[in-house]
Amino acid sequence: MSLINPQDSLERQNEKLLQISQALMRRVEQKTEQSGFAYQQFERAALLESEVRERTRDLERTLDLLQDSNARLERANMETENARSNLTEAIETINEGFALFDQDDRLVLFNSRFCRDLQDVEPVLKEGLTFHDYVTSISTSRFLALPDGQTADDWAQLRLERHREEHVVFNVSLIWDRWLQASEHRTSRNGTVILQTDVTDIIRMERQERDKMRHQEARKLQATLDHLNQGVCIFDHNKTLVGWNKRMDRLLDVAPVRHRHRLSFDDLMEQFREELEFNATFSAERLIEWTKRARPRDPIAFEVARKGDQTYSIFAQEMPDRGFVISLTDVTSERAATRALAEVNEKLEGWVEERTAELEEALAEAERANASKSRFVAAASHDLLQPLSAAKLFVSSISDQTDNADIQHVVAKTETALQGVEQIIEALSAISKLDAGHAVFDVQPISLTEIFDPLRDELAPSARAKGLDFTLVHSGLTVLSDPGYLRRIVQNLLSNAIRYTENGRILAGVRRVGDFARIEVWDTGCGIAELDQDTIFQEFKQLGSGAANSGLGLGLAIVERACKGLRHPLELWSKPETGSCFTVMVPVSATATGLLDPSTAPSAHPLRDLNGLLVMLVENNRGVAQAISQLIESCGGEVIVAESAEEALDTISEIDLVPDAFLLDYQLGNSMNGIELYERILEKYGRVPASIISADRTAELRSQCKRLDLNLLSKPVNAQRIYDFLNAGFGLSDRMQA
Repeated sequence: MSLINPQDSLERQNEKLLQISQALMRRVEQKTEQSGFAYQQFERAALLESEVRERTRDLERTLDLLQDSNARLERANMETENARSNLTEAIETINEGFALFDQDDRLVLFNSRFCRDLQDVEPVLKEGLTFHDYVTSISTSRFLALPDGQTADDWAQLRLERHREEHVVFNVSLIWDRWLQASEHRTSRNGTVILQTDVTDIIRMERQERDKMRHQEARKLQATLDHLNQGVCIFDHNKTLVGWNKRMDRLLDVAPVRHRHRLSFDDLMEQFREELEFNATFSAERLIEWTKRARPRDPIAFEVARKGDQTYSIFAQEMPDRGFVISLTDVTSERAATRALAEVNEKLEGWVEERTAELEEALAEAERANASKSRFVAAASHDLLQPLSAAKLFVSSISDQTDNADIQHVVAKTETALQGVEQIIEALSAISKLDAGHAVFDVQPISLTEIFDPLRDELAPSARAKGLDFTLVHSGLTVLSDPGYLRRIVQNLLSNAIRYTENGRILAGVRRVGDFARIEVWDTGCGIAELDQDTIFQEFKQLGSGAANSGLGLGLAIVERACKGLRHPLELWSKPETGSCFTVMVPVSATATGLLDPSTAPSAHPLRDLNGLLVMLVENNRGVAQAISQLIESCGGEVIVAESAEEALDTISEIDLVPDAFLLDYQLGNSMNGIELYERILEKYGRVPASIISADRTAELRSQCKRLDLNLLSKPVNAQRIYDFLNAGFGLSDRMQA
């Protein structure tokens, strides 16, 4: 048990210890018995006195520390008060209203300018005010000018939503045309600093500048309108006139109305309705209804008459603000010119009809004469060839019956002359057929080797006889043309080159140009002037004189007409004293050339025994289709050929029989391609063995064929690959062994 109360202060505890010590000392002095107990008591008293002194010193040190702490606290309070005073003085020096909210959105500090323009809000401001209450007070202030259609609650809700943003700047409209700009900034401790700046002068200045600019723009707009040839008037969304140019005054013969206030469209209509005549297609009521329309208006255009002799073209269009602009153009002279032009056109049409009738009659007469000429030439050619043949036989018999050299020389010249006559008759017959359109062209794949090799053997002696270097370059291309006419075209070009070349060389060959073979015949002859390059293709027209001019003048005429009939473009390049080059563009049958070449096909299976097999071939290239058909039919199969997907589907539906196999070209022109055609067949008739033939080697096509389980034959494809497809699809090898 303690002799002192620990709850007492140090001074009280120390006082109690001194009293205890003195009481003990008195008791010791009063005792007469000198015993050990008394000594012990004395010793204890001495010890207690020592402890009291120690506790006293501790107490003194504690008191010193406490006094020092109190002094420091007093200095800190003074510094804090000075800092707060300085901060208050600082924010008071700010020209804007200033307020600080802590992280809990409670008002901590504000200056006297804060909300000074909102006098009914100032009494509410005090430390600890929440931001929500602050916004509510402003929204209900009688000094706040709320936008049209917005309530105080709406304004407060929008203000609190913007408070969530990191940085906010906005303008607040007050009564008496005053404005405050409020800006919010976040502090490092997530507090909020609000600055309020009076921007009334700035906004008023901007408004004045804007009005000044608007006035300047209005003046520019008015100047522009006055400069237009059309009369223009502009109405706002209330149909009130807001713009009018001088041209409108002159067109309608009225005093300027630009300065009349509140003039509406209906007033103008009443003023001019009796003077303007609307037509049946567009009435005045329709125009009035257009201006009253609530929904968006489409532009309109119509014409009106005024005073009977004036015609105005009117165009009306809506503007973005729901107003509209109407322009008026005087088209009186244009309409008068149109009427005059219509009268002239009517007269011209009559003259044209009369002249056309005359020309049709003359054309019919010319066609009859041309047909008569063609029939005459054909009949004459046939009739002349009979006695000519007899004459040639008679002349040949004379040569066999005599050994007289002079007579044989005369006979040889006679035979040459008769041969020339025969060439003239054949040329006239060919020209007649080509002119009359009776020439029959048998277009088919033909190898240029079959054309060039015989001509080389035929014409090389004539070139060598003149000392010319004659070269006809070999070509392995296959083209689509009429063999007879193509041979005659090349022959005439080569013969002309030899005839009109006195020295140098003749060179003929072929260049591959895309899908065409360009046959070129070059010579180092006299050349042809540019003015004569059209003349040489006319009948019996020849240039120059002498031995070179011994021809008939029909060779190039036949070339030009045959190329036109076969649709083989013919071109000429020539330079006098240098030479000439004739070119003929012939389509290449590249697929037919390398598509089916049985001589190069592997002999894995014999190309036989397709008896009873019905194959449908869909191919828009006739040469290729003919070659594939010939292969299958030569092996005993039957082929149905279609040039398009639509024709193939119609044919199957018509014969009511599904072929045993399909060979489908991938590219079918403008029709659906082979893949799309097979999908239609698969959908309608089920799975049937089919193969796609294409020069397309893309991964996309291979993927499509794999998806549909289609065989793909890449071009050029030979006979054996087609036979292998048919063999694999129908077990033809097993059938052959059986």
